[in-house]
Amino acid sequence: MKLKSIIINIALLITGLVLGWLIFGSESASTHDHTSEAATEYTCSMHPQIRQQGPGKCPLCGMDLIPVSSVSSSSNPLVHEMTPEAVALANIQTTTVKSVSATNELTLTGKIKVNEQQLSVVTAKFPGRIEKLFVNFEGQEIRKGEKLATIFSPELVTAQRELLEAKKMAGISPHIYEAAKEKLRLWRISDKQIEQIESSGNVTTTLDVYADASGVVTKRQVALGDYISTGSIMMEIANLSSVWVVLDAYESDLSWIKTGSTITFTVPSLPGREFTAAIQYINPVVNPETRSVDVRAVVPNTGNFLKPEMLVNATLQTKLAAKASGLVVPASAVLWTGKRSIVYVKQKGSTPAFERREITLGARMKNMYLIENGLDEGEEVVSNGVFAVDASAQLSGNYSMMSVPEDKSMEVPTAFIDQLTAVVNKYFDVKNALVESNPVSAASAAKEVEKALRLVDMKLLDNEAHQEWMSLMKPMERGTSGISTKTDVEEMRKDFELLSDHLIEAVERFGVNSDKVFRAYCPMAFDDKGAYWLSEFEAIKNPYFGASMLRCGENRQVYRKR
Repeated sequence: MKLKSIIINIALLITGLVLGWLIFGSESASTHDHTSEAATEYTCSMHPQIRQQGPGKCPLCGMDLIPVSSVSSSSNPLVHEMTPEAVALANIQTTTVKSVSATNELTLTGKIKVNEQQLSVVTAKFPGRIEKLFVNFEGQEIRKGEKLATIFSPELVTAQRELLEAKKMAGISPHIYEAAKEKLRLWRISDKQIEQIESSGNVTTTLDVYADASGVVTKRQVALGDYISTGSIMMEIANLSSVWVVLDAYESDLSWIKTGSTITFTVPSLPGREFTAAIQYINPVVNPETRSVDVRAVVPNTGNFLKPEMLVNATLQTKLAAKASGLVVPASAVLWTGKRSIVYVKQKGSTPAFERREITLGARMKNMYLIENGLDEGEEVVSNGVFAVDASAQLSGNYSMMSVPEDKSMEVPTAFIDQLTAVVNKYFDVKNALVESNPVSAASAAKEVEKALRLVDMKLLDNEAHQEWMSLMKPMERGTSGISTKTDVEEMRKDFELLSDHLIEAVERFGVNSDKVFRAYCPMAFDDKGAYWLSEFEAIKNPYFGASMLRCGENRQVYRKR
């Protein structure tokens, strides 16, 4: 009986152990599987509220979903760790920071133009009617001294008679005689012609007009039988022995361009031929429509192969005068956030980790940027998938492109905050008009913002706050002025970005007297450069795209009453 009891107890113990293993071991396996599932959860970098198991497209904006990585174990909030699987799925690639020669090859386009320094204009020196015209068409070649036209002029007849009468009285009134000859000289009548009139005593009714320079007639503004007045333009003659090459250079390229640099160019109509010229002039004014600057070079035109208005493709090998070499990173590695530029630097170690770092950019070299400060040679930066790293850091609670806390607030009187709030409220009307892609309403609303800005009393601020407001007000005025004076909604949106960036800065520094003001962000605005705006409501309505991508974007921050 005792043996039977022992056997039963042993059997119960074994049964309990087996049941315990099944229960707790199953829970452990279940927990492990759940963690594995979480690691394969996907989200949208612009809309983190979107979550699903497995890859796919965001239902709001259509972007590829990215994997949600595990929370970083690093104590440094600037360093974000990712799983190797997440790195592979996001196709994250790095590039080594290296020092290169600060040289660049710019590709510019433009046209052949007439050399205006060799352009002569034939004008009428006296009034009359064109009796004969020897220039029959534009493009006709003319040689210096060649007869261009014969003009009948009653005034010329009168002036010749005055000369003959004055000659008879030359001994008594020599000054009248000289005045009569000078009148004819002012009409470009030569002394030889004047002598012929005096010697013959005959009055001529017509006078020939001769070319002062050789060239090609580029404009003919008279016809046979026309009556012309003194100073009227008859035709333009261009000497095409040399021509201008006028190229369009963007603002971002100006740091590389200087007078004296040699350009090499080709024209499509002359395949296989290459021309060189030196830059002689850089226009000091930027074209407000194209945001480009005219760069001009003079090139000899032996054989007259180069024709005005021919298209030109030019290359310019140049380097910065300030430095011979410098560190560079790919342009794809840089994220812009307001005034700051950010890259992600790969950390050493077995676990993939990336440090968020602010850098100072220099000039652009094609698809590379020179680095002024913030990186060392030999470091690795994320060059592909940088936005995926930044989005993953944000979703994990680490510092990301825009999440670094910074207290910019300044103490100012409540009256000033109320006036700034009035500006913000008028700004919302501009934003809503751009959401509707309505340029008329946007221009009208921008004028109201201008009025609200003028009502802000800067005398309420102390010295530091006053200076800060002045630095923000001027670009805001430029932005509102640009919106109110334009009709193209896309151009208005560029000025709206300028207004938004500085108004956001003003709200951060001085505050706003509203329950909630949302700072929203669209990373796809302006060719993926990204742009911010303020909104009075939480729902995303994108002013940079309007109806085409109305819901593109996310709220990054909420401003409240202080």
